[in-house]
Amino acid sequence: MSQRLKLEVKAFHAVEGQDLVVLVSDRLLLPEAAAAAAGEAAQTLLTRSAAAERFKGKVRAALTLPAPEQAGYERLIVVGVGPQDERDTLDFVRLGGAIAGRLGAGRTAEIVLALPEGTIAARQAAELALGLRLRSYAFDRYKTKSKDKDEEGAVAVTLRSEDPAGLKRALKQAEAVAGGVLLARDLVNEPPNVLYPEEFADRAAKLKKLDVEIEILDEKDLKKIGMRALLGVGQGSRRESRVAIMRWNGAGKDAEPVAFVGKGVTFDTGGISLKPGAGMEDMKGDMAGAACVVGLMHALAARKAKVNAIGVIGLVENMPDGNAQRPGDIVASLSGQTIEIINTDAEGRLVLADVLWYTQERFKPRFMINLATLTGAIMVALGQENAGLFSNSDELAERLSAAGTATGETVWRLPLGKGYDKMIDSKFADMKNSAGRYAGSITAAQFLQRHVNDTPWAHLDIAGTGMAAKDSEINRSWGPGWGVRLLDRLVADNYES
Repeated sequence: MSQRLKLEVKAFHAVEGQDLVVLVSDRLLLPEAAAAAAGEAAQTLLTRSAAAERFKGKVRAALTLPAPEQAGYERLIVVGVGPQDERDTLDFVRLGGAIAGRLGAGRTAEIVLALPEGTIAARQAAELALGLRLRSYAFDRYKTKSKDKDEEGAVAVTLRSEDPAGLKRALKQAEAVAGGVLLARDLVNEPPNVLYPEEFADRAAKLKKLDVEIEILDEKDLKKIGMRALLGVGQGSRRESRVAIMRWNGAGKDAEPVAFVGKGVTFDTGGISLKPGAGMEDMKGDMAGAACVVGLMHALAARKAKVNAIGVIGLVENMPDGNAQRPGDIVASLSGQTIEIINTDAEGRLVLADVLWYTQERFKPRFMINLATLTGAIMVALGQENAGLFSNSDELAERLSAAGTATGETVWRLPLGKGYDKMIDSKFADMKNSAGRYAGSITAAQFLQRHVNDTPWAHLDIAGTGMAAKDSEINRSWGPGWGVRLLDRLVADNYES
């Protein structure tokens, strides 16, 4: 990961950077603090240029102008925030990303945190800074021509605030979340010859530096516990499987924990049910659920969240050698239920089945949420706009939906039901791991639900949102780190003491 943004906070003062960034509404009037920083000629310059360029001050629209003579800076960057009556819905994270997209590499910039109707609150300013940080991410560690260019290419940004002390406090929270998102992005972007199950577990273990308790279960441990469904997926690989357990205790030892479970298939060939060769390289991202859980645990620990949280990730590699699992095999999961293997490419649900059962039985959590790049069918249904949400709890589903709306990492709830559940009944075992094409995402969720008892539970199918991401204001990376902000917001709004 390249560090392409240097960030500091200062009070309103004379401009010192090469670029001056100011915010305007649809009225195109510079806020008082911005006008003072930009100089007397700036408003006239803006008015004339806006008319010529048809700039209307729409949200995240931008206009870059040469600075007036003797202004003390080189460029004036004007960014729209839309009409005042829509200010309550302004997404400051995306606004920060849009601003970052206008800043040149190796330059210095100052952002005046003021709106036409007044200054920007510390929390909103911190969200803007979060957007700056997310947009500035680049994964280029394997591009040899980029070596040693990070420092000279970094943008040095100063946030000018009326309340610099308050912003610095709020910024600590935003930087913690940013760190979690960028960690998740790094994990998803890594090549599979570098990030295999053992290495993934070692990366998760680095959260010890944030006082996260770490426990790594190797294959000997997993066999003893009875995670035969998970081990079956990885038995065709020379890389040993792992389960990593992360515990953040921020609410006292007696507080009931919340739990997050991630699918971590570090590479998925499909096994004996081999995938087509075209595009198979993308299957390095089949561990995006596990990456999100590690990133979330980083965020919670770094911001000292007042919650007890458990993160459990099942880490395997699905390969097709002579010892690989076969279609027609029957395995017994940790729950004691037997599973007929119909398709070895329906492997993620086998991993999650054991890890979900283990998590609920050992930790007795307040709720469990699992994340997995589980089915291509979810992309047929929802594209890349929403993650699929399945849940046995209306309250948990509603809270996830609200957190999704607040962060822009949106989810869409799909049904569960007895009719769908019957589709995974097997003639030879308690269930089969694939019911075919119809309702593929739903039947996968039904399979998972059979490994959850009465614990409130939600399954997020992130096949469309967790990897191969579309470009946005806050992400230019193949791996977006999707879900970290969603789940951090869920915890912050509902579960911290």
